[in-house]
Amino acid sequence: MEERLQKIIAGAGLCSRRTAEEWIAAGRVEVNGHPAALGDRADPERDSIRVDGAPLPGRAAPCYLMLNKPRGYTCSLSDPHASRLVTELVAGCGARVYPVGRLDVDSQGLLLLTNDGEFTQRILHPSKLADKVYHVQVSGFREESVPVLSSITDLEGERISPALVRLLRRNGNRAELEITIHEGRKRQIRRMCRKAGLTVERLCRVAEHGLPLGDLPEGQWRYLTEEEVAALKRK
Repeated sequence: MEERLQKIIAGAGLCSRRTAEEWIAAGRVEVNGHPAALGDRADPERDSIRVDGAPLPGRAAPCYLMLNKPRGYTCSLSDPHASRLVTELVAGCGARVYPVGRLDVDSQGLLLLTNDGEFTQRILHPSKLADKVYHVQVSGFREESVPVLSSITDLEGERISPALVRLLRRNGNRAELEITIHEGRKRQIRRMCRKAGLTVERLCRVAEHGLPLGDLPEGQWRYLTEEEVAALKRK
């Protein structure tokens, strides 16, 4: 059965559907010996599909992981400028998985990984506003910091929904905040804190899409349960 080419590539576990579109646009994908174009369809049972000259593997069994990402790891399958990749931490999972969304290299905490491109597309679709909860240690804290952070709706011309901000503990001008955001713009919390005059010292994602990190040790991963996967798909 014919499907859009980016869906086939994502279904084979090579990357997300969005990344597959970038590969097609960059000329990295061929169908039956001819360069593919965005919008092309193919039948994986009948057509020869190659990425960077290599045959497309068959559809892999879906795999869904949660990782407690440490600092210093980059959320990428390959990056010549990165010293360490998150995929190194999950090498023993039995599948070629990729991150669902991102945590910047200096941040830590809950990161989902999968080889299910359709699942990734659904989770990351701009229409899917989902709570992402972070514990953030900051310096430069003042009495007005919480209301200022809660009122930010513009980051350098980029509109965002107001965050939910709660003070967890304070020691002088240092504090730990719980910040819940919805869109997950690039480095959003760090940019918000900078706008509020705060310096981020530690940033850890503790929950997203209703899924808590729990007591998973730093640097360790686990498979999601069937119930967790089903709940995420419903969301």
